[in-house]
Amino acid sequence: MKKTFIVLASALAFCAGAFAQENSSEKKFNWYGFIRTYAPLDTRECIAGTEDMFTYVPKDISKSASGEDLNAGTSFRFAALTSRLGLDVKGYRINGWNIGAKIEADFYAGLSGSTGTAQLRLRQAFFTMDKDIWSIKIGQAWHPMAADMPDVFSLNTGAPFGPFSRTPLASLDIKLSRHFTLSAAAIWQMQYTSAGPEGASANYIKYGCTPEIYLGITGQYKGGLVRAGLDLLSIKPRKDNGNVKVADRITTLSPFIYAQYKYKGFTAKAKTIFASGGEHLNLNGGYALTATGEDGTWYYTPTRNWSSWVSLSYGTKLQGVLFAGYARNFGTRQAILEGEARFTPAGLYFSKNSASNIVRAWRITPTVIYNLGKVQFGLEYELTAAQYGDTSMGINLANALYDLGLHWVNNHRFQLLFKYSF
Repeated sequence: MKKTFIVLASALAFCAGAFAQENSSEKKFNWYGFIRTYAPLDTRECIAGTEDMFTYVPKDISKSASGEDLNAGTSFRFAALTSRLGLDVKGYRINGWNIGAKIEADFYAGLSGSTGTAQLRLRQAFFTMDKDIWSIKIGQAWHPMAADMPDVFSLNTGAPFGPFSRTPLASLDIKLSRHFTLSAAAIWQMQYTSAGPEGASANYIKYGCTPEIYLGITGQYKGGLVRAGLDLLSIKPRKDNGNVKVADRITTLSPFIYAQYKYKGFTAKAKTIFASGGEHLNLNGGYALTATGEDGTWYYTPTRNWSSWVSLSYGTKLQGVLFAGYARNFGTRQAILEGEARFTPAGLYFSKNSASNIVRAWRITPTVIYNLGKVQFGLEYELTAAQYGDTSMGINLANALYDLGLHWVNNHRFQLLFKYSF
């Protein structure tokens, strides 16, 4: 008994000493988060995420036997599943490096439609190191092209009119001067993935053995900021055809520009991207089969998508926000292969959060938010319209566009927000 007591006392003393040593680094733990409840009403079925909280675009017309549009109809929901909890760690220093970390989660997982119990899911988990002009980030964080967001409170944060992705990455920022910073990142895929023969999957980048590469530069002066970047993605849609290995590969380049200006209570933001493919960024894009080789290898051509948004915000206690977004699918640069049936593509792999027969889409979103300290009340109206081609009239094999029988559908979303931040 005496020996047990001595061992326990020694262990406690060791832990206390270690804790004191850790405390000498002045480590600071900052818990944060919010309780957030949305109450949206939609006038049409939409392509959307779990619980239909994260909307993309309204669905195309789907007629019943009697000629009624099955996707036209009002729906309502009310849920707090996007409530969030996070932890920031600061204050640790070693060899002149400042070390920090973040881990963040919410409950936006585990539901089937509007039914079930929300489960905790990982949003971000990374650590940072900075020293002099160098800054390093390793872990899961916002994709560099998605990090700058408009001021809307809607869960979609402007998607699909701008990139949206959190992903594993290793990034480096180099401060060139007081006003300019150079950025580079090696990026992997997890939740937001490329399309392909197996559906949406991270296997294509896994077998490609090549990380997604981002290079960018940021300039800022007083209230203004401009960021420009280029994203390179090279994936392998198939590693074999079932019998032999193949050399499939598609490589895409996507440039973007982001700008913002802040003055007192006014903020203006804008972003534009011309994406090749881009489905891994939740954009309206993908790629298609353009040729086959004698050795069984398939060759691909990406779609070209232009997506842009602008947001204006003014006010502090009573805040007004106006968002506008536009997206255009220009199709593929090369002709695609015909399938078994006339005008049917042999292989067209597209974003799981969109539809391959969408040619254009736009959105306008006015918002009013009342800030009562850490409590927010918001009212938002979101009008999203999408122009679809008639799939029954066939696809244009020259550019992979459904450009016949064009027609518009739209969704009116009225949404309430109740939020308490801590």
